[in-house]
Amino acid sequence: MLIDSIAHLPFGLAIFQEIIHGPTGDALPRVLLRWSHFVAGITWIGILYFFNLVNVNFMKALDAPTKGKVIPELMPRALWFFRWGAFITVFVGLVYYAMYILKPDVTNANTAGTNANVWVILGVWMLIPLITFAIEFFVITKSGINDGRVLAVIVAVLAIAMSAAVIYWLNSQLTSPNGDGWASNKALSIGIGGALGIIMLFNVWGIIWPAQKRIIAWTKDNAQNGTPIPPESAALGRKAFLASRTNAWLSLPMLFFMSTSHGDYIIFGR
Repeated sequence: MLIDSIAHLPFGLAIFQEIIHGPTGDALPRVLLRWSHFVAGITWIGILYFFNLVNVNFMKALDAPTKGKVIPELMPRALWFFRWGAFITVFVGLVYYAMYILKPDVTNANTAGTNANVWVILGVWMLIPLITFAIEFFVITKSGINDGRVLAVIVAVLAIAMSAAVIYWLNSQLTSPNGDGWASNKALSIGIGGALGIIMLFNVWGIIWPAQKRIIAWTKDNAQNGTPIPPESAALGRKAFLASRTNAWLSLPMLFFMSTSHGDYIIFGR
């Protein structure tokens, strides 16, 4: 019986060879980059939704001494995965976008007569969400606007203007002299989705984490004694909340444009 099983083993392995194909040397880096991007992104966005859908209301239900025990234990761990998940997601996404999305479009456009440079295109594209974040940063941290509805309108206008700027920039650089556009649906869709992701990354590292770090330190030292939270710490908490809620809403169009970059639905370009 054992001999018969061993005799049929090569045939069984041959069947699996027809089903499972190992990645080639060219495909392996793409697979690893996409896998890393997905894992880090799931970690980041999953914790973002936990903060906004669960943790906000949960913290409201706790008294000060309980917060003094829960926050120093929960938040540093959650925020560590949160901020580094955000960094890895965006960093790996930028590498993938430059190497495997923009570069082929630039090559095609240059073949058709343009003089595009992938690094110039990438650099200006990154500058667009950075400028958008700078405006949003001022609105959240410096303007005194505390109403989430007003902030939502401002962020929506900024996101639409940024998306229009991204589309204009990529199309302007990847259009041949005879008028043929070489900016692919992937380049344009991920161009918008990735730009939203860059804003979200800077919200994490520029607003949420600095504020939460100070709140955690104050809570650890004072909340268990029943000391009321001072106005400055409450203001920091509000700013962190507004930035986090902004990220939660921005994640929806971000994920939409990422999903339209692959598959049957071609929203932009070719």
